[in-house]
This record gives sequence, structure tokens and C-alpha cells, in this order.
Amino acid sequence: MSITAIKSIATEDQLEELLSRPNAADVEWARRLNGDIMVLGAGGKMGPSLALRARRAFDAAGSAHRVVAVSRFSEKAAREFLESQRVETLPCDFLDRQQVERLPMCDNVLFMAGRKFGTGERSDLTWASNTIVPANLGLRFRGSRMVVFSTGNVYPLVESSDSGSAEADPLGPVGEYAQSCLGRERVMEYCSRELGTRCVMFRLNYAVDLRYGVLVDIAWKVRKEAAIDLSVGYANVIWQGDANSMALRSLDLCQSPPRALNVTGPEKLSVREVAQFFAARWGKQAKLTGSEGPRALLSDSTLSRSLLGEPEVPASQLLEWVANWVEHDGSYLGKPTKYDVADGKF
Repeated sequence: MSITAIKSIATEDQLEELLSRPNAADVEWARRLNGDIMVLGAGGKMGPSLALRARRAFDAAGSAHRVVAVSRFSEKAAREFLESQRVETLPCDFLDRQQVERLPMCDNVLFMAGRKFGTGERSDLTWASNTIVPANLGLRFRGSRMVVFSTGNVYPLVESSDSGSAEADPLGPVGEYAQSCLGRERVMEYCSRELGTRCVMFRLNYAVDLRYGVLVDIAWKVRKEAAIDLSVGYANVIWQGDANSMALRSLDLCQSPPRALNVTGPEKLSVREVAQFFAARWGKQAKLTGSEGPRALLSDSTLSRSLLGEPEVPASQLLEWVANWVEHDGSYLGKPTKYDVADGKF
């Protein structure tokens, strides 16, 4: 069944299958790719489904290339799941140069490692994770193609009426987390310019996979009749499966000096309207507080969509999936996106 024909997602197994299901573009990409793939930071929220999507794309293309997932794997379940799906795993602490130097070389690298949550409590750890780790990995994989996961937070907030920041716009990160993410980009840019490493800066915001994401945060607040702050009144979202697909195929776009790509859906969603959608669905009153502020974190993804194609799953379908998931008490990771934070304090 085509993913656009799916009306609801009922179980985590079904969710994982859809997140990792390669589309036709992924399979075609897998047929022409040279070399294996390594996913650095594969134990997080997005890493397992990304690594598995690569494995399934290779299988569908009849390719014997390896997919290697690397992480500290502090949660054993992620490692066991990947190995059960024929994704090779390696444990590594990316802050330890000796461990990084022992990693095997790989032609194609997806660099997902980083830190966001808890930035306020351990700013030093955030900076180390987002700048020292890229230095270690950038030096080790200097001859590889690297898709470096970044964030739209490297841009300043824009007028709420704006279509969003484009790749050529001036950067202006707000707060230490966002500043450290720009630090990651600058370190990788140095590796690219000085060592010839071909890179893409994959500026993603905000991925949704039903267990987390902007739409999920709003839905649970409506369901629990919690207050929803409208001071940041608009956001962009993208189905995590689409982000997975675009990340893999961005390996074809790596270059030196690096290319930046904004990765999100084409829609600018109103927080008020999203909350009202869920409230109407469940016969509730959305508890909206304040009013829409003048600025929001918005990204213009025109360039990435012109190079990689439109997302398969539109925001309207994502809203339906999230509504069904939440009303049936689907799992929630409890890691809010903090899309409503305007001062950069995550």
C-alpha cells in the first residue's frame, strides 16, 4: 500500500516499518551508490530508522553494501533491534579520540551525533558534544562524504509572516544550543575547506514520528487540557520518514566547500490552528494562552525540495496520523521539541 493511502498507524511495529520503508527514489539511489554507509550517532531518536532504511534500500536494489551503526548505545534495545535487522553495530564514545581513531573508514557517513536537551544544565557538555565531537569525526573521516545533521536553529527567528530563512540568508543563532550547532557547522566547514571533505549541512526542523515532534507536543497538550503558549505561533514540520529519505540521498549532493540544505515541509503551520484541529477532533476546548508573537523559527526548504523532491507525507496526513495515535494512547517519548522557546534556552 502506498504510504499516502494509509489513514492511521496503530502500532510501534507499523510505525517503525513505515519510517524505514524505502521509496522508489531511495532504491534508485542505492543502486548507484558506491561504498558502504556508516551512521554516527545511530542510537538516538532518528538513527535506528535511518540506518534500517538504508539497509532496506540496499536489499531492494540488490546491493551487498554494508550499513554500520555507531553510537554509545546506552540503551541496549536500539543496538539489539539494529542487529536483528542485519545492520552492523559498533560502540563508540565520540568524545574519546582513541575510540574514534579505531573506527573503520567508510566512504559514506551520516553524522547525527549531537546534544540538545539539558543544554541549560550542562552547557559545557553541549559545546563539547557539538564542537569537539565534529572535530574528532571530521579528522577521522576526512576522505568520506558526510551528511552532517544540523538544525534550522542556526538562523535567527524571522517575522511570523515570512516564508522562512533560506540557505543564503545570514546566520544568527539564539542561545547556547543554537550557537553550539553553528560551531559544529564551522568545524565541519573547516575540515571541508582544509582537508577536502565533501559535506552537506542538513538543517532539519522539525521531524515528526508520532512519538515526538511539534504536532505530537501540541496534541498531547490538547488531550490533557494543558495550556498552549502562542508566543511562537508558527512552525515547519516534516515526517521523519521523509527526512530519512532526504538524508540518505543528500550523500549525492556532498561537496567542498560544504552545501547547506534546509530540510522541512513546504507548509507553515499555525500553532493555533493545529491545536484547534485536535480540539475539534476530540470535542475539547484548546487552552490557548497569549497571542502570536512577531517572530518564529521558520525555514524555507525550496532548495532541498527542488533537488530531492517533495515530501511524500503532507502535513494534513501527519495531523491525522498524530490525532489517531494520541487518541489511542500511543507511546510518547516525553522529549518536547521546545518549538515554543524564543530565547534559545533549551
